[in-house]
Amino acid sequence: MCGPQTTAVQGKGWLTMKTVRDGNQMPRRSFFNLFWGFCGLIAAFELIGVALAFLRPLPSKPLGETAEALVVAGRTGSFQPGSVTPFVRGKFYLACLNDGGFLALSRKCPHLGCTVPWNAETGRFACPCHGSAFDIAGDVLQAPAPRPLDLFPIRIENGVIRVDTSRPLKRSGFTSEQVAYADSSQVLADTPHSRGRPSTF
Repeated sequence: MCGPQTTAVQGKGWLTMKTVRDGNQMPRRSFFNLFWGFCGLIAAFELIGVALAFLRPLPSKPLGETAEALVVAGRTGSFQPGSVTPFVRGKFYLACLNDGGFLALSRKCPHLGCTVPWNAETGRFACPCHGSAFDIAGDVLQAPAPRPLDLFPIRIENGVIRVDTSRPLKRSGFTSEQVAYADSSQVLADTPHSRGRPSTF
């Protein structure tokens, strides 16, 4: 006979009925326990996978210039002395000084980060936010800017100018050693940590 059977059981003076299940039929509670245990095991494996993916170190990126940060500005002969050329991609100005030297100047004002446009008529950078002004070399002409415009390292090889926009260089003032020329690939960073030391890339 299949299915549960009911038998009378004597206990403590009372006659009760007890259901006896067929040994070949799995109890419902045991089935649900097995099901939820299986689901829990799957969830545990998924959590382990997420944890391993989170702890796995990201591939390291090379320091210094990268394909995205390195901007080819052009040949030295393409820029007239006393000119300033904006580069939207690298967010910098390439200043060609009167002696033919080059500076790559950040377009961010060191006061509060406003974009500083170049005014060719006045020959200066003028911040529209708080009135700071800078000369063609990025040096401060008018406060409240606390320091000159930041520089980006320049390398000139075979007459081609390349600017590394991954490393803005802070400085306390302008010096001639910061200028890059066609026969040199060095730029000096006039900062408290690297004053007087060439910064090359």
